[in-house]
Amino acid sequence: MMRAKRYAWRDRRARKRDFRALWITRITAACRMRGTRYSLFINGLQRAGVLLNRKMLQMIAIEDPTTFDALVETAKKHTTAVPANVLAA
Repeated sequence: MMRAKRYAWRDRRARKRDFRALWITRITAACRMRGTRYSLFINGLQRAGVLLNRKMLQMIAIEDPTTFDALVETAKKHTTAVPANVLAA
């Protein structure tokens, strides 16, 4: 019985990690389709003051692409990073 409790405790935490990784993967794919990177997208949203968690962001990316496009544009406006192609020149 004690072993089962230990595994249940461990796996509840592992499930949270697994879902977060899935959400990040989905957001990354949606960002790449729109020509930006995940890290720039998240940074831009934080600087813009958008308070959506990753679970909600991945749901928006899947179910409402036009809203996600608007979020990407908002993030691009508020990001301070230099695009990679400018550094290469």
